[in-house]
Amino acid sequence: MTRKTTKKAAVEDDNARKERLRKVLIQKREDIIREAKSEIRKFKSGEKRQLVETVMDDGDLSVVDLAEDISLKQLSTHRETLIKIDTALRKLEEGTYGICEECGDEISEERLKILPFAIYCRDDQEKKEMMEKMEREV
Repeated sequence: MTRKTTKKAAVEDDNARKERLRKVLIQKREDIIREAKSEIRKFKSGEKRQLVETVMDDGDLSVVDLAEDISLKQLSTHRETLIKIDTALRKLEEGTYGICEECGDEISEERLKILPFAIYCRDDQEKKEMMEKMEREV
């Protein structure tokens, strides 16, 4: 194989990798939007209000409040994840996607398939988590 052919194959491999990862990001985004819409639909339809109408005592009411809090936390988590996915899609377009923000090395495709909006390689993520754990213990 000539150097030109090898370079062309590498570019094609990189483009195929980017397309696979873009599809993973878009699928994850669609899944999250679908879940969020379902939660919002429950609030709009009054499903939560129906629970309130069946409340027998303060204990039942606290369970309803807790369920609403959990739903709102899920929506907040969905929002944060969507922001990360949109950032990852932007980075993909810019050509900086899949590059560790700490060390500058490439993040493995396997890691990106599992956590498509990862910004750190596994080693740097572990270091970051260890530092956070040590800070909490102090």
